[in-house]
Amino acid sequence: MKKILLLSDTHSYIDERILTYAEKADEVWHAGDIGDLAVTEALQKIKPLRAVFGNIDDHEIRKEFPLNNRFSCEGVDVLITHIGGYPGRYSPAIREELKANPPKLFICGHSHILKVMPDRKLNLLHMNPGAIGKHGFHKVRTMLRFTVDQGKIDNLEVIEMKR
Repeated sequence: MKKILLLSDTHSYIDERILTYAEKADEVWHAGDIGDLAVTEALQKIKPLRAVFGNIDDHEIRKEFPLNNRFSCEGVDVLITHIGGYPGRYSPAIREELKANPPKLFICGHSHILKVMPDRKLNLLHMNPGAIGKHGFHKVRTMLRFTVDQGKIDNLEVIEMKR
């Protein structure tokens, strides 16, 4: 079993509260718009990190992290990208891959809106952790944590923080 902390849209912002949650996880996953490599460096000092770059990320971040990150964790096929859309309204950049080879867990960021929902047509779970950074229109900063174990995603928890 692995405990996952999922975050997105830090926009160069990291604080002790985020790092405290990272310490309690086995892995941290970042769904893009990192903003500054200092964010990922701080997270990597604490736990293993899987991340993708987002639309605001510069060439340095794009050299460090891919556009899409597909991997298996505890028997769960995971695909992370930054701009992904939602079930029934996926981004054209990822839509064909999702239809041809759907993962069990599809993660994206970008919208700053926390949303977790099943896609019954593709038989996957979609997660967007919202935004944990301070830049953007969101009124509450959010992250998700959950466990993955033997092909199952469980113990989903929303973490909310004031702006």
